[in-house]
Amino acid sequence: MKHVIIGAGPAGIIAAETLRRADPRSTVTVVGDEPEPPYSRMAIPYLLTGSIGDAGTHLRRGADHFAKLAVDIRRDRATGVDVGDRRVALAGGGHLDYDRLLIASGSHAVRPPIAGMDLQGVENCWTLADARRVAAGARAGARVVLMGAGFIGCIVLEALAKRGVELTVIEMGERMLPRMMDDVGGEMIKRWCESKGVRVLTGARVGAVSAADGGLELALDSGESLRAELVVCATGVSPNVDFLADTAVRIEDGVLVDEYLCSSVADVYAAGDVAQGPDFSTGERRVHAIQPTASEHGRIAALNMAGGRTRFRGSLSMNVLNTLGLVSSSFGLWMGAEGGETARAADAERFRYLRLEFQADRLVGALALGLTQHVGVIRGLIQTRVRLGQWKPQLLRDPLLVMDAYLDCTRRRA
Repeated sequence: MKHVIIGAGPAGIIAAETLRRADPRSTVTVVGDEPEPPYSRMAIPYLLTGSIGDAGTHLRRGADHFAKLAVDIRRDRATGVDVGDRRVALAGGGHLDYDRLLIASGSHAVRPPIAGMDLQGVENCWTLADARRVAAGARAGARVVLMGAGFIGCIVLEALAKRGVELTVIEMGERMLPRMMDDVGGEMIKRWCESKGVRVLTGARVGAVSAADGGLELALDSGESLRAELVVCATGVSPNVDFLADTAVRIEDGVLVDEYLCSSVADVYAAGDVAQGPDFSTGERRVHAIQPTASEHGRIAALNMAGGRTRFRGSLSMNVLNTLGLVSSSFGLWMGAEGGETARAADAERFRYLRLEFQADRLVGALALGLTQHVGVIRGLIQTRVRLGQWKPQLLRDPLLVMDAYLDCTRRRA
């Protein structure tokens, strides 16, 4: 059996290792298009702060790790797939034949269509190569503008602030973390960042970027202009699916997969940021570009490629973020469920906030800010779909009792 994996991120690497255990007589080839050993993007902020070196980002230690597993890592780029002849075309020439294929090609950073975004000094922070350029420009005292205050943007924000730059953040949404926090939480995070010396502009748009006095000038739609030595763009990502354009593989927001992570084409699977798979909360198919989902996708896809029938129960939308010491988290249907009920507790002065979302007597979503002890408890209640019974009215009155509810419901369930 010939297994080919396109993508050397967490989904692809975990799939390769799982295949080696589940199908020891097969050949396993991983195609990765970066000139680095397989690494984790989640480690890039630590590289920017100097907490780790390049080796600290690597997914596996030891130069011979993959050789010992008889996993072939190819540094090349897939340019096309022929699902009829079962072969992958490579940019470096030639092709790879496969019996089963895993698409774990991840995503790439995208920039808004703004004049001047191609100027020197405008950088993404998505790859190790990007991070090295950002580190070179983000010297202590340098004026830096960060475009985007979503999840990725706020991870980069933390790293840039720790480098001692003069930082301004521009977010076109009306709040920070618009896909992770509601108005209350987003406003708290903004005030927290401002208290740490970061200027934050929400509801703001960059109209153009131009070269000025050896640096860059950003013209905002408000009429204000900003000077910077470095602009870091964190305005979103898009799945890497161009090489599938001429195939029968169905694509919407990503590669559509079923509960076994198989695409619309037999023996072609998908995992990670590129896969649009079952959502735990809704049953719909969505892209959840988070590392826990990528890791589980890779494991389950590999088991099924090896001949198993392991179902993926659905990915839970969840994000946990540390922004300059303030921890925020969101889970599931944090924005509310149709016909559901909401409980809130907020302490604006202490930067504490908890929002719980219920459907019938189950917890289906939550936000937490400055309450780290609740993270595991909330996730557990949502993922086990435990019935809260008498605890629901108590939590509606005081959501901070969620720990007590969890302990009691877990005990009764056991």
